[in-house]
Amino acid sequence: MFQILGLIIVGLIIGALARLLKPGRQRMSILATMLLGVVGAIIGGALADLLGVGSIFELNFLGFVFAVIAALLLVGIAEGMSAKNGGRRHSTV
Repeated sequence: MFQILGLIIVGLIIGALARLLKPGRQRMSILATMLLGVVGAIIGGALADLLGVGSIFELNFLGFVFAVIAALLLVGIAEGMSAKNGGRRHSTV
């Protein structure tokens, strides 16, 4: 139970950092930010585990950096998919 709550909190922090580092304004809800952060945390932890510098179940510096980078990429992908599906409105002036 506490691991899930911890993952949600860390995911929210990682997602928020990724959105702060991504230039421009992203039109995402806090839920989308948290979900992208959680996925980024899982990817970052798995990558740190594969490289042998940490475990997916522990919070360490390199895993955190990898998680923020993964979340940053996911924010960019989500933003691109949103724009592709009509998320941007063009004005006819």
